[in-house]
Parts: sequence; structure tokens; C-alpha cells
Amino acid sequence: MPRNRNAHGKCNFRLKPASLQKMQIQYYDILPVLKPYIRSICTMDCGGDADTSHIRVLPDICAELFINYTAAPVAIIGNELYKGSIVSFRTNKPVDVQMRKGAGCIAICFHPGKAYPFFKIPFHLLSNTTTSLTDLWSKSAAALEDLVVHAGNNNSRVVLLQQHLLQQLSKADDKPQIKYCLQQVRLSKGLISLAALTQNIGMSQRHLSRQFQQFVGLSPSEYLRVSRFIYSLENLKSDAPDSLTNIAYQSGYYDQAHFIRDYKQYTGLTPGELLRSLNV
Repeated sequence: MPRNRNAHGKCNFRLKPASLQKMQIQYYDILPVLKPYIRSICTMDCGGDADTSHIRVLPDICAELFINYTAAPVAIIGNELYKGSIVSFRTNKPVDVQMRKGAGCIAICFHPGKAYPFFKIPFHLLSNTTTSLTDLWSKSAAALEDLVVHAGNNNSRVVLLQQHLLQQLSKADDKPQIKYCLQQVRLSKGLISLAALTQNIGMSQRHLSRQFQQFVGLSPSEYLRVSRFIYSLENLKSDAPDSLTNIAYQSGYYDQAHFIRDYKQYTGLTPGELLRSLNV
């Protein structure tokens, strides 16, 4: 069933640019068995006679699947035009996106570290890339895209796609240690130490790093660092009138210099510039 809501856990610092407001976004219910893996499902239809503005999308340690159901190309990501269905792996770098006029797609956003069971490729090979779905799912990608195109309406398309994901999930190999670490990072808002993670699961840092590279796409230390940045966005958004120094300390940064360094790396902007930006 479709769900009417405006956001799904991402921080928006400004109102959408006028051309992006032409995008029709509709959210849908997620099957219970898929909820541990999927954060959101929505359809995105770009109406009007022009492409959207360029929007800078910040890293969120997530993989996102876009199934194209129109003849129009999906988007320009970075400087490259993507015509068909794609998978975007946003780990620790921002990316500039422009949706093309007439484009329509289903967007599946996976929880951090939860996309591996559906693609079965070491994720460190895919970090910070946008990849054609046919390169990952081969012939099944074309067959799925054809079914989605001819489904007739978006409700049916979402049903078909979730059924396909269930088939992929039947062969999933969840790692309880990784699941535990991801949960602890989330609960601590990125402030738990790497030593505490390895001590609690009885695994060496070297072995945990190999596991994280395969299933998450980052080392544990980099995952912690990006997670701290992501959670700091909440403080930056809610406490904008407060001093940036206080926000830095509240978010667990040693000093404002480290706070600014992470923002420049993960957004291309300083915290102050990010607050004033109209295209994030």
C-alpha cells in the first residue's frame, strides 16, 4: 500500500529547489520479512518539461536500488548519464544528482550494511560507485525490468519488486557479529570505540575489518567515523542557532577542527556552508 510521507530519515536543511518540487514521490509499505533490510520503498516520477536541479546527496552508508520503468534515462549522477536501472552505493563521499525529465523509477533504500544478501558481491568493490543493475544481476535484471515496465501501475510494480527481493533473500547469509556491530554503532550514534566492538564479539580487529569490507564496504573505523558524521547532522539541523563548537562537542568530536574536516570530506562544505546551502 502507498504511504504519504515526506521523508525517511534523511536530513533536509532547506526547502527543495523549484524544479525538484516537480518530482512526485510516493512511499509504500515494506513487507515485514524485508523490513530488517530495507529502510524505504518509494516511486519517483519526474514530471514537467525540464530536468531537476542538481542536488548534492550526502553519504549515508547505504545502497540504493533504482528500477527504471520509463523510456527516459534515470539521472545524471556525477557527470555520467544513466539510462537504465542502477544501484548506487553511497558510503563516504557525496554525489551530485540530477533527475531527468520524464524519468520514473522505484527506489529501494537499504539499511546500512543490509544490502549484501541481495547482491552477493564484496561491497568494498562497490563503495562510492553507481553501477548498472545488469552488471550485478545479469539477465535477471533485464527480465525484472521488463516485468516492472509492463506491470501497469506503481502498486503492482512495488509488489513485483518485493517478490523478487524475497527470492534473492532466500539465499541470504546473515552474519550475527556484523549485525551486532551495526546495532551498537546505531545505538551509540557512532561513538562506540572500535576496541569495544571487537572485545564484545570476541573477534580480532583484523578479522572484523575483513568482514566489514565484504558486507558493509568500509573498514570498521571508517564506518564509525561516517556514522558519527551522519548523527551530527541531527544536531546541526536541530541546534543551528547554537555555536558550531558546541555542536561539534555534542556530536563526539575532539575539537572543531576535526568536525570541520569531516564535513569537508563528506559534504564538500564546511558546517556553516552546509546550513546555508540550497541544494543539499
